Amino acid sequence: MDLLYANDKPGRYPKSYWASVATPLAPFPPLRGEVTADVCVVGAGFTGLSSALHLAEAGYKVVLLEAQRVGFGASGRNGGQVGSGQRVEQDELEKMVGEDTARALWELGEASKACVRRLITKHGIECDWRDGIIHAELKPKNLHHSLAYAEMLQTRYGYDAISALDGAGIRAHIGTDAYCGGTLDMGAGHLNPQKYVLGLARAAQKAGVAIYEGSKALSYTGPNVRTAEGRVAAEFLILAGNGYMGGLSKKVARRVMPINNYIVATEPLGEAMAKSLIAEDVAVADSKFVVNYFKRSADHRMVFGGGESYGYKFPADIAAKAQKPMLEIFPQLAGAKIDYAWGGTLAITMNRMPNFARLAPNILSASGYSGHGVAMASLAGEILAETIQGTSERFDLFGTTKPPRFPGGPALKTPLLALAMSYYALRDRI
Repeated sequence: MDLLYANDKPGRYPKSYWASVATPLAPFPPLRGEVTADVCVVGAGFTGLSSALHLAEAGYKVVLLEAQRVGFGASGRNGGQVGSGQRVEQDELEKMVGEDTARALWELGEASKACVRRLITKHGIECDWRDGIIHAELKPKNLHHSLAYAEMLQTRYGYDAISALDGAGIRAHIGTDAYCGGTLDMGAGHLNPQKYVLGLARAAQKAGVAIYEGSKALSYTGPNVRTAEGRVAAEFLILAGNGYMGGLSKKVARRVMPINNYIVATEPLGEAMAKSLIAEDVAVADSKFVVNYFKRSADHRMVFGGGESYGYKFPADIAAKAQKPMLEIFPQLAGAKIDYAWGGTLAITMNRMPNFARLAPNILSASGYSGHGVAMASLAGEILAETIQGTSERFDLFGTTKPPRFPGGPALKTPLLALAMSYYALRDRI
């Protein structure tokens, strides 16, 4: 079963809230026949579009292959949060790689946010950017870590955009008694991911990237790629399929695991009700291992993500999957109609750090952003482009946190992951 087609119709975006308010792009043609390029990029999400755009702006001839539509996968379906740092917190990174390398990785995290802002500004992408993300803590016994971590970033990393929230402070921001405190990061932000990814596609097209949709990469020999109806002869190849990579690269698949996640958007609640749930226009992510993440939309809906699954197929009732954790946080939404419910496939790694891989001297890949992909995948495209141009320091820095292989090989890694995630989901409830 192929995740590119297991849950979606060919050539169609999911019926998400993000897609409903984004200005669509006219379809790009499928690849037919043979074309040549300096670089062939497989996958038109954040990673692929960013790398193609940066390379085209540097004068490279770029062909971009997408099996479905640009922004079809996780890039157009996610919660839109642009977080600080890496997916792994700095104190854990210091234990993993030492303080100096951890600081360098923090700077890359800061560069990833700056990359998103720069792309938005440079290319005039209207994607509803807003400042601010709250990290909300569910358990009083763990709150001290959140507060200590904020202080660490302030004092040791000089990051003064983050502040601590006690119980009263977080309740002033979020209309629920579920959280005992947390942090507010005004250096982070959030956006409409579908508007952003389509904006990147427009910029890439304008820069001269040849984009082909409905053109699944079936195989590659060196940097040359074969599709059902065509072939790309290239000097370099970038594999940017992330959770939808399928069996294209076994080397990547050993370290990167696709998982499904689900989001609902309520009916418009009215400004007063929406602000009673989230007082300021910030996004929220909480401390559950299976994270709840949410924000209010410009038209006063609650957009809430939660619940994961580890098989190929989405559940029959996606709305129920994400509505359940939403009502645990906001029981006052019990009567709210769900207007949109959708799922998508992201990719995680064992250590939650992205997998930057040099599969051959002229074949590169970046994937496995583990829920931190809006910012990091945008920067990954820039890093892949500069690596092809001969500057690999930032690419090589991620080699210090190379994710380990999932145990069990292809046949066992999904059931083993499901078992592990079930354990952590149970721990969330204790």
